Amino acid sequence: MKDDEKDQRVRTPWPRIALGALSGALAGFAALAVADLLAGLARPQADPIVAVGGASIDVTPAAVKDWAVRRFGTDDKLVLQLGILAVLTALALASGALAVRSRRVSAVGILLLGGVGAAAAVGRPDSTGLTDALPSVGGAAAGALLLYALAGRLTTVARSSATTRPSTVTGAEAGPPPSLGWDRRGFVLGAVSAAAVSTAVGAVGRSLKSSRGRDAIASRDAIVLPAPGSPARSAVGRTGLRVRGISPFVTSNSSFYRVDTALVVPRVDTGDWRLRIHGKGVRRPARHSFDDLLARDLIERDITLTCVSNEVGGPYVGNARWIGVRLADLLAECGVEPPSRGGPADQLVSRSVDGMTIGTPVEDVMDGRDAMLALGMNGEPLPFAHGFPVRMVVPGLYGFVSACKWIKDIELTTFDSYDPYWVRRGWARRAPIRTGSRIDTPKPFARPASGTVMIAGVAWAQGRGIGRVEVRIDDDPWQEADLAAQDTRDTWRQWSLPWKATRGGHTLTVRSTDRTGAVQTAERTRTIPDGASGWHSVVVTVE
Repeated sequence: MKDDEKDQRVRTPWPRIALGALSGALAGFAALAVADLLAGLARPQADPIVAVGGASIDVTPAAVKDWAVRRFGTDDKLVLQLGILAVLTALALASGALAVRSRRVSAVGILLLGGVGAAAAVGRPDSTGLTDALPSVGGAAAGALLLYALAGRLTTVARSSATTRPSTVTGAEAGPPPSLGWDRRGFVLGAVSAAAVSTAVGAVGRSLKSSRGRDAIASRDAIVLPAPGSPARSAVGRTGLRVRGISPFVTSNSSFYRVDTALVVPRVDTGDWRLRIHGKGVRRPARHSFDDLLARDLIERDITLTCVSNEVGGPYVGNARWIGVRLADLLAECGVEPPSRGGPADQLVSRSVDGMTIGTPVEDVMDGRDAMLALGMNGEPLPFAHGFPVRMVVPGLYGFVSACKWIKDIELTTFDSYDPYWVRRGWARRAPIRTGSRIDTPKPFARPASGTVMIAGVAWAQGRGIGRVEVRIDDDPWQEADLAAQDTRDTWRQWSLPWKATRGGHTLTVRSTDRTGAVQTAERTRTIPDGASGWHSVVVTVE
C-alpha cells in the first residue's frame, strides 16, 4: 500500500499537522536559498522575489501604485517584497500541512509556484532569456524534494506489537492492535540539517549577488568629474534662508527622493555601458561610451526635480546640482531636428537597463532649456539609486516623462506610434510641472508658543520661476512673504513670513505666483494623470 493511501486510513493528529507546516516553511526557506544562489550565479534580477515583484508592479492599477508611493514613500518596494514573502510563507505552511496527507500534491504545488516565478522572470522587459528561469525552477525543485522527504518522516506507519497474534486468531485473542507512530529522529535530523544547509546556501547566494556589483562600484569610485565648461552661475544674493525647519536650497543625495519601479537597483560598470541613439529622423545613428561623454564639454546646472506622484505639500521634490552633457547637442550631431523645424519625430523614448521606457517631447529637449544626460549629482558621480552611470534630466517636466535613470537607449519616434510604460498605465503623454508651494515649518498639528512664529517653505515653477509667495492665516487677507534670491527659473525658491501668533487653533495656507503672472490654482486635483494641484494648508495650535 502506498504511503498516501495509508495516510488516508488514519486521522492525522494536529501536532503532526503543525510539524508538517514546519516542513513547508523549511522547504520554502530552502527554495528561496537555492534561488538566491542561482540568481547570484546568473543575475540578481532573475531572483523570483524580484521577478514576481516587478511583474506585480506592472499589473498594479495606476491608482493603487500611486497610493503606495504616497503611503509608503521610498519604502514601497520593501513593503511589496515583504508582502510577497508573507504570501509565500503562508503558501509554504499550507503546503506543509497538506503534505502530511498528500506529499505528491504538495510537492507539485511548490513546483507550480516555481513555474510562476520562472514565467515572471523570463517575461521581464530586461530578461536575458531562459537562463532567468533557472533560479525559480531550481529553487522550487529543491523545495519540493525537501518537503517530500520531510513529510515522509511524518507519515503515519503501523508498528507491529510483540504480542500480536497471527491473523487466524480471533479478535479476543489477537492482543493489542498495531501502534501508530512516525520517524521522530529522522524528522528532527532532516529538519535541522535542512535549516543549516539552506542558511549556508543563502549566504553564498547573497555573497555572489553582492560580488556581481563590485566592478560597478569600482568603476564609479574611479571617476573624477572634470570641471564643467559651463559651470552653474553664482546666485545673486542669498538663495538660502536661515530658518529652522525649512528645506535646504540644495537637497543632499542621501535625502533626495527616489520613486521608480526597480526592486533591485541596477549596478552598471561604466566599461560595459553604451548609449545608442537611433530612430525616426536620426540621419547619423550614434553609440557613446561613458568615457566619450565624460570627455565632452560638460554643463553644470541647479535644477529642481518633481515627481508626478507628489501630492500637494508632499515630499517628492528636491533641488540638486547636476553635471552632464547637453542632450540637444547630442541629438543635433545625429541630424535630429525638432518638430518646429520639420523634424519627423515628436517623441524621444529613453530606455533604461532594467527595461523602463519613458517618453519625452522632442521639442522640449531641443528648445534651449538645459536638458542633459547627467553624469554627476551634487559634486560626485551619480549615486546608483539615482541613475549611475547616466540619467536624463529635463527641467520643467515631471520625472515620469523626462527623468530616465540608468539610461542605455534613445529612440526618436512619434507619440502616435508608441506609448511608453506610464502612458500605457493611464498617465499623460505630456506633463509640464505645475506651479507649487509648500509649508515646511511649522509642521501640521504643531503647537508653537504664542509670539513671533516663522512660517517658511519652498515654492517652484520650473521653466518659469517664482515671482511671489503669499500666506493666509485662517480667513484673513493674503500676506506677501519674503523671498530668497531666485537662483534660476529651474530651481525652487525659499520663502518666509514672520507671524505674530495668537493662542488657539489656526489654519495656515500658502500659494505662489510664477513669473508669467499665473497664480497657483486653488482647485484640488489628483496626481493622476498629470500632477496634483491646489493650495497647501497646515493646522496648528498656538499655546
